[in-house]
Amino acid sequence: MKFKESDDKMKQQTIVLTPQGYLELENELNELKNVVRPRVIKDLKDARAQGDLSENADYDSARDEQAQVEARIKELEYKLEHSTIAEKNPKGTVSVGSTVVILYDDGEEDTYEIVGSLEADPFENKISNESPIGKAVIGHKKGEVVEVSSPNGSYEVTIKDVK
Repeated sequence: MKFKESDDKMKQQTIVLTPQGYLELENELNELKNVVRPRVIKDLKDARAQGDLSENADYDSARDEQAQVEARIKELEYKLEHSTIAEKNPKGTVSVGSTVVILYDDGEEDTYEIVGSLEADPFENKISNESPIGKAVIGHKKGEVVEVSSPNGSYEVTIKDVK
């Protein structure tokens, strides 16, 4: 089976993570490999020991959990292997890992942490470097006015502070 060119490019895409995001993925992988996987294998052995596997709900459940755990391990290993850790730019320039305070035209102010797309969580004000605001502010400094291109149209924001 041949991949389309776009599929090939997607598979080669580098994943950008903050040091904290990388550590979180690494910790999850270690937990799955060293704690969860051995427990699932034990559950599978215990269920297999119960006898007839064709009508054994515990066995089916353990097999399902094993498949989910192995898939997540494979996914995390891929992400860690294909990721780069973003380094903060010096001298107050917005980059992945920066916390930026943005002032909108209406006087409203928001504070965001710029993170890689895997770490984005708008409920915690963590926005992706690939989001419209993230793309617009990266590489700029405190006091600069930048144009944000969003699906709803363009607007300007002022970078009030970069931490």
